[in-house]
Amino acid sequence: MTDFKNKVIYQIYPKSFKDTNHDGIGDLKGITQSLDYLNDLGVDYLWLTPFVVSPQRDNGYDIADYYHINPMYGTDEDLDELINQANKRDIGLMMDMVFNHTSTDHEWFQKALQGDPYYQDFYIFKDSKDIPNNWVSKFGGPAWNYAPELKKWYLCLFDKTQADLNWDNPHVREELKNVIRFWKERGIKGFRFDVINLISKGSYDNDYEGDGRRYYTDGPHVHEYIHELVHDTGIKDMITVGEMSSTSLEDCIKYSNREREELKMTFSFHHLKVDYKDNKKWELMDPDYKKLKELFKNWQLGMQAGHGWNTLFWCNHDQPRIVSRFGDEGKYWKESAKMLATMIHMMQGTPYIYQGEELGMLNSHYEDISEYRDVESLNYYKILLEEGHTREEALHILSARSRDNSRSAMQWDDSTYAGFSDHEPWITMPHTDKHINVKEEINDKDSILNYYKQLVELRHELPVISEGTISFLYDDREDIMSYQRQYEDDELVVICNMWNQDTTVTLEDCYLSYTTLLSNYPITVEKTLKLPPYATIVLRK
Repeated sequence: MTDFKNKVIYQIYPKSFKDTNHDGIGDLKGITQSLDYLNDLGVDYLWLTPFVVSPQRDNGYDIADYYHINPMYGTDEDLDELINQANKRDIGLMMDMVFNHTSTDHEWFQKALQGDPYYQDFYIFKDSKDIPNNWVSKFGGPAWNYAPELKKWYLCLFDKTQADLNWDNPHVREELKNVIRFWKERGIKGFRFDVINLISKGSYDNDYEGDGRRYYTDGPHVHEYIHELVHDTGIKDMITVGEMSSTSLEDCIKYSNREREELKMTFSFHHLKVDYKDNKKWELMDPDYKKLKELFKNWQLGMQAGHGWNTLFWCNHDQPRIVSRFGDEGKYWKESAKMLATMIHMMQGTPYIYQGEELGMLNSHYEDISEYRDVESLNYYKILLEEGHTREEALHILSARSRDNSRSAMQWDDSTYAGFSDHEPWITMPHTDKHINVKEEINDKDSILNYYKQLVELRHELPVISEGTISFLYDDREDIMSYQRQYEDDELVVICNMWNQDTTVTLEDCYLSYTTLLSNYPITVEKTLKLPPYATIVLRK
């Protein structure tokens, strides 16, 4: 069985990565042109968000055709060239599979609307005079939409144009297996499965305690269906990762335990909700660092004990930029970015780097709703106003939470459009400092980019990082995240000051003889270890 413990994955949002045909939209050729940069960074796989045919209501996660490339991104030949050139650099491509739902433009749904009972059973339609239940969509509003052509309601847990598939229908499961087989044959080396833990629905009762998610999250047949998909398509030895919405540690152990032959690893998001007031995404508060420590500890130790496997990530196409969120955009921008990177890259799991994260890119800081493109953000702007927030308050919340914070153009240089394009991009350029770019950082030995290169190289080189056990230190300290990694006779101690103020840590005597493997400040190792704001140090036995 192939091992992915020492691999690093880089996520690309093609629409915003590199434009080569001068239309303001990134494309596949832009990725191919950037392969030397990615190879120099040292990453092993590229996870590309969906680039197949889609009306782009949800930026490609509303798929209308699983088999054909969206012309806005290029051609079949462009993809073949990208795969071939990536293979020459020992970089594999991972494809994003959106299998919980399709676009309502998909041929299956259109045939269902035309009255074909075979395809109606591909989706979850309900005969009901009134809305079938009180579930809430992830994007706001009801989770059901009425189809007047059929006088039926269909389930749409996300946008109303994203109809949930009926995985209880074996014909649906077989169609989706064919999609995997097709792309595997084309040369795709791995798969990321979007909200895959929502595919098995339970009952459709009203939820008087929550928003309905307890009835469809980690449902009754989800493990059975994932195992069947992986087994029947022959991808159990390929790299696979599942995005798990509102999941549990217990289920993620099952999803990623090798003996079960489901997935190699899972994305869970609990650690990225520690700044959600009352666990509500659109209500802001300062990060709860104590809770953050508890979550990392529980998931790291829990997955270790249950023989599961974590993904290690701060950023992706659905999350704000981590330096803006848990770091410092100003005086300690560079130090906080390096600390946050160290904190997760030295843990047990497989690290993911989202485009621009390796540069320390920041939130976009848009000032007007016209600058936003994300359907979720636009929906919630209206909801926030309806709830009584002022325009300024609603924009402040979006500035911190919107998915568009991560979707602005990759910053290659300091030109007008950041080297992404010579044409105005599809989304507004971020209102942040232009010095954050590849050209500025690539030759600066002290840059965030070159620090990330060190992190990637260390994971490749040191089994203590990729294979070692983990245990946690200084549990009583809210400001300090610290842990120990051990493998055979090798040992690392990682210490991170998560706060923007000086602090000290009393070291165990045995650590005083350890050497400094990595740090973001010149730190002297002594009994009372002095740590400046956002300092991090990795000691090796």
